[in-house]
Amino acid sequence: MEKSKTESDARSLASLLARNQAQVLERWRSSLLADLASRGPAITESDLNRQSGQFLAALRGALERDNGASIQGSAWDQTRGILTEISREQARRGATSSEVATFIFSLKEALFGLVQTEFADDPQRMAREVWNTSNILDRLGLLTTDIALKSREETILRQQKEMLELSTPVVKLWTGILALPLIGTLDSERTQVVMESLLDEIVRTEAGIAIIDITGVPTVDTLVAQHLLKTVAAARLMGAECIISGIRPQIASTIVHLGVDLGGVSTKATLADAFAMALLRSGLGVCRTEPRRTSSGQ
Repeated sequence: MEKSKTESDARSLASLLARNQAQVLERWRSSLLADLASRGPAITESDLNRQSGQFLAALRGALERDNGASIQGSAWDQTRGILTEISREQARRGATSSEVATFIFSLKEALFGLVQTEFADDPQRMAREVWNTSNILDRLGLLTTDIALKSREETILRQQKEMLELSTPVVKLWTGILALPLIGTLDSERTQVVMESLLDEIVRTEAGIAIIDITGVPTVDTLVAQHLLKTVAAARLMGAECIISGIRPQIASTIVHLGVDLGGVSTKATLADAFAMALLRSGLGVCRTEPRRTSSGQ
């Protein structure tokens, strides 16, 4: 019985991989490189060589500690960690989730060939080992897909946040007067970005008046009005008064129809009118003067 167990251990996938790691790695890399031409510039040959070597070494270590079909145990921590890094790296470089998963699935051919050669005299054992190998690689491949999709979602969310920040610039019109031109839909997430940007500028510039221009906002409903009022209330808490400009006839009619109370907030039809009001409240004014003549015009 002990002899049978010893023989089984010697012919396990971990033992086979230990004895034939260089051969498996070479065959796997050949498969990866054959697929490289269709993947574009996202992954280079040096990347694949480095990543395949790291992963195969980690896989061998995990199999030596746990030859089961589950990859959730502590024995697989290092393998999952390395695979996570590889998947995120490939996803950041533009690889799709299916291309990232192919990195693992392409290893099947090399490992299946190794198992078939070793157990050619025992078809039943060959079938079990092929099934076990396939099960492990399938689970690892699905893990790479999940990681790649999550990494892509994180990238998209970060880019969306950056676009929101770029689309809500706070402009200093005059000392103590800021303007916040809004373009596009104003939802809860964007309201938070708008509010933070405006409050930061109020603190930084010590502004007393902020003009929120909604000329570029296509529609104003109850929810948009509530978002505007929240921003106005937050600015007031920081000691700044707000003027809302860009109130077109259609928007004014909609606000009245919805019964939205703007809470005593000053409104103007245009940004120019709002700026004139802000200057007046600041004790400033604009007067016409004679144009200064240049020396060439004399």
